[in-house]
Amino acid sequence: MRVLGIDCGTERTGWGVIESDGRSHRVLAHGVIRTAVKSPLEQRLAKIAQGLRAVLQDHQPDSAAVEEVFYSQNVKTALKLAHVRGVALLAIAEAQIALGEYSPLAIKVSVVGYGRAEKQQVQMMVRTLTGLQGVIETEDASDALAVAICHATTCRTALKATV
Repeated sequence: MRVLGIDCGTERTGWGVIESDGRSHRVLAHGVIRTAVKSPLEQRLAKIAQGLRAVLQDHQPDSAAVEEVFYSQNVKTALKLAHVRGVALLAIAEAQIALGEYSPLAIKVSVVGYGRAEKQQVQMMVRTLTGLQGVIETEDASDALAVAICHATTCRTALKATV
């Protein structure tokens, strides 16, 4: 199964594509869609949508997964993040592929085994689980790969439960 993971952000939206059978994972591509901090939100959202559509077109995933919005101390930041998630969900719906949504806790437990893991631990485990030798561009791309791994693992577990 080919899975696209997305880590939403208004300045940097990370993405990662893996090939997985639910147990072993191989990174196909990863990157970040960057927007200008001083650009109006609507222009940033349009750039993120355009970038995600290109990733979906280029990599043709079978499914995609996005991190759920978690409550933040800053409500304004949480609302902006929700807008980016909406753009990601729309791009996924337009591509007509299955969607998974996971809490930050579920993603960290799935990849690291500990829900309060630090970003460096997540990145290390993503590299370990995928056998990736190269550097992951940013923490955003690493987090996106973690979302994809969580989805692939969850789908495998759900499939085993129905058999």
